[in-house]
Amino acid sequence: MEDCIFCKIIKKEIPSEIVYEDERVIAFKDVNPAAPIHILVVPKKHIVNLLEVSKEDSDLISYMYQVINTIAIENGFAENGFRVIVNCGKDSGQEVMHLHFHVLAGKKLGDKIVE
Repeated sequence: MEDCIFCKIIKKEIPSEIVYEDERVIAFKDVNPAAPIHILVVPKKHIVNLLEVSKEDSDLISYMYQVINTIAIENGFAENGFRVIVNCGKDSGQEVMHLHFHVLAGKKLGDKIVE
């Protein structure tokens, strides 16, 4: 199976603007931002989407939320707030079939989630 674009970013085969990285997770700025701050938080383990999260992965998902909190605090947008979005499957808008969380911030986000 050919590596997805996020796997290539994890392997540093494709450049990205990384804002956080450790042994389990990488976070980088979205190249097509939907808000002034748009960061993708991606597990280094390839998981296609939420439907493929196993019991063994539950600690990884919890850890990813901890990383999101760290990113929000360290980048100065925790106080004003942020939105976390996870798409699951093509109809949801998931374009890269590697689990990732969108973190949106930097402006007042509207109440409308689906357009």
